[in-house]
Amino acid sequence: MTDTNRNSGPRCIAIVGPFSSGKTSVMEAILDRAGAIEKPGSMTEGTSVGDASPEARAHNMSVELNAAHADFMGETYTFLDCPGSVEFAYESEPATAAVDAAIVVVEPDEKKIPALQVVLKALEQRGIPRILFLNKIDKATIGARDALSMLQPASEIPLVLRQVPTWKDGIATGFIDLALDRAYVYREHAASEVVDLTGDDAARRDEARFSMLETLADHDDALMEQLLEDIEPPRDAVFNDLAEEMRQGLIVPVFIGSALHGNGIFRLLKALRHEAPDITATQVRLGLKESGTPVLQVLKTVHTTHGGKLSLARILSGRLEDGSELASASGDVGKVSGIYSLLGQKATKRGPAEAGETVALGKVDDAQTGQTLVLRGAKAPTIDVPAPPQPVLQKVVAPSERKDEVKLSAALTRMTEEDPSIIVSHRQETGETLIGGQGEMHLRVAAERLTGKYGLAVETRPATVPYKETIRATVTTRGRHKKQSGGHGQFGDIVVDIKPLPRGEGFVFAETISGGVVPRQYFSAVEHGIVDALKSGPLGGFPVVDVGVTLVDGSYHSVDSSEQAFKMAGSIAMREGLPNAKPVLLEPIMKVTVATPNEATARVNAIVSGRRGQLMGYDRREGWPGWDVVEALIPESEITDLIIELRSATAGVGTFTSTFDHLQEVSGRLADEILDKAKEKAA
Repeated sequence: MTDTNRNSGPRCIAIVGPFSSGKTSVMEAILDRAGAIEKPGSMTEGTSVGDASPEARAHNMSVELNAAHADFMGETYTFLDCPGSVEFAYESEPATAAVDAAIVVVEPDEKKIPALQVVLKALEQRGIPRILFLNKIDKATIGARDALSMLQPASEIPLVLRQVPTWKDGIATGFIDLALDRAYVYREHAASEVVDLTGDDAARRDEARFSMLETLADHDDALMEQLLEDIEPPRDAVFNDLAEEMRQGLIVPVFIGSALHGNGIFRLLKALRHEAPDITATQVRLGLKESGTPVLQVLKTVHTTHGGKLSLARILSGRLEDGSELASASGDVGKVSGIYSLLGQKATKRGPAEAGETVALGKVDDAQTGQTLVLRGAKAPTIDVPAPPQPVLQKVVAPSERKDEVKLSAALTRMTEEDPSIIVSHRQETGETLIGGQGEMHLRVAAERLTGKYGLAVETRPATVPYKETIRATVTTRGRHKKQSGGHGQFGDIVVDIKPLPRGEGFVFAETISGGVVPRQYFSAVEHGIVDALKSGPLGGFPVVDVGVTLVDGSYHSVDSSEQAFKMAGSIAMREGLPNAKPVLLEPIMKVTVATPNEATARVNAIVSGRRGQLMGYDRREGWPGWDVVEALIPESEITDLIIELRSATAGVGTFTSTFDHLQEVSGRLADEILDKAKEKAA
């Protein structure tokens, strides 16, 4: 094979794939094969370059993006090991915005197909060229071609087998490279050796190779003609087709191996070297031009314990010097204070960064993950990065000690910079600070980081459901506030009509005073007193909504009346009148849209019904073969932990979005239970 098809320059490669497919092991094997580390580390033994955070080690899973620099055969690469769990999937969104290609790691397991489809869909939507690495081939119970047929529904474009395994006593001992037309035998953590093809292996080679060439010929008329005439195509032409069709998003080449044993890694690296696009192609994909002016994309933000803030960034064009002052489209973000190469959590200071390189920038204080940066004064282009997904699980977070409230606020700000899919909000009705994320493990890791990394003891608990109260009857009541304590006293006296309003109308105040029995100057004070009283209803202390109040009568004292007195009178009138207006409890109903593989749709429907939900229908998920979208109305109290059951029913990939729809009356035993809990909490 010649090097005429090979790109050059620093490249950035994402390593993605379903949870537990072996991505971290693939990166370890790559770093070992490239000589970046002395030997491959193990996550279970706590020696891996990636997943080195205490949270990743504690849970034995990837919980954040890890970057590692390596040189292979004279070329520079940065590999980005992305988490596979759907709960941490957003980590890869800002990162893959600027990569040249992706290695999709998957094992031949039918249960992983929905998760594989989620991963591939994200790459397809961005037009990112990709190679699929069929990992754990040593543990496979089906052949590579059967595995390919099983996995193909997850991909919009053809998966093209580049290698087939050779077997001995049911164990994969090597492979046949269909492009090179050679057979190899695996050697543990060493280069494979060329061997002769014999018997059945030769026949399998011929069949699989013809299938590969046939797929390539769909986009190459000359190759199609050669196949029809039974002419062996030139090897260089085959490699050119493989490279060009992969870069153009027409095929996904499939390699096989076992990262744990270092098998198949060298051929994978060779394919990247000769076939993966470089920064020039990525500039075209992103609509950028190489102008010599530095343009960089922030892939990840990390707050280190001693070194301050680091911004992992890909240099998309130009040359970046230490000390450069940077800006985004929204304004200045800071001055670069050190440029570093990363190997996991190890940062090594280096010189200027050229186009194509991926480096960490020190202390660019206002830089945010996903931003496109330029030199101050230049115009920043915009590279599309999806917004973080809506939280599917929320919990209250509070410091164990009240004196740490300010410290908690600062820690949450830093943590959301590192992980934008952690959403922090404050619910005014309940006074709670909520931390939202993509699942139970996501929030657990967030809490562990607050404690371990930021030194904060925190407590988490389920969020309080914002119940409301309203009334069903009209009443007329008097509110009278009179107090005499020497000197000027306090006097306010009003009569109000309290009536229910249609759902969603909120609060309406009016007055029909005649004859000046209550001076106009006190109307607003009466209204303020009424509004204060509506903050806590007569049933469970919940806010009262959809109420109209009309001031119809009253009296005043020329000396003792004041705004404060009439405000108190307004509050007294409501406290005395609301219990007689047939108060009822209201619960928020959410409009929920569930995305699920269609094989789990029936289970999802049962989950919705079991949570007092009203099914509104379902349809096919547009652009997602084999997926459905289920629409339902579900009480907010029933979706607080919905995602846990939903993920269990959908092979870990189901998700949902929700928006407030309306308030609905709650009665009977359920209302009694809610009110009893509210009274216990208030006691």
